[in-house]
Amino acid sequence: MNPPIRVLVAKPGLDGHDRGAKIIARALRDAGMEVIYTGLRQTPEMIVNAALQEDVQVIGLSILSGAHNAIVPRVLELLREKDMAGVQVIVGGIIPDDDARELERHGVAAVFQPGASLEAIVGSVRQAATNAAAQERAAAGPAAAV
Repeated sequence: MNPPIRVLVAKPGLDGHDRGAKIIARALRDAGMEVIYTGLRQTPEMIVNAALQEDVQVIGLSILSGAHNAIVPRVLELLREKDMAGVQVIVGGIIPDDDARELERHGVAAVFQPGASLEAIVGSVRQAATNAAAQERAAAGPAAAV
């Protein structure tokens, strides 16, 4: 039996609206995942440190403040610095289409805008966790396949 998917849900920056993040966290829990919710006003450093401590496969960032172009690249950079590049990042919030494509080009697994279904988000987190596991096996080398 596979262990449950571990997801960190975070509200970075000065955005004080967390209802959506809490709804997402509940949906992921209902889908059988272990969810760590960091709360409001998290810095990228706080988010990545929590992800490291909690050994998560996926980080979900909820950003409504418009700061996604500053926050998300910093989170990705910190993940690389801490040899956690296999941890997948999913972003949700008020993100223009052009910015969403740019974030995905930089390595974000998925971007969800207002109106996205909970089923689509849960499915995307499952896929991201599968991708994270595959990257971890590939990084471990041939010995890990035995």
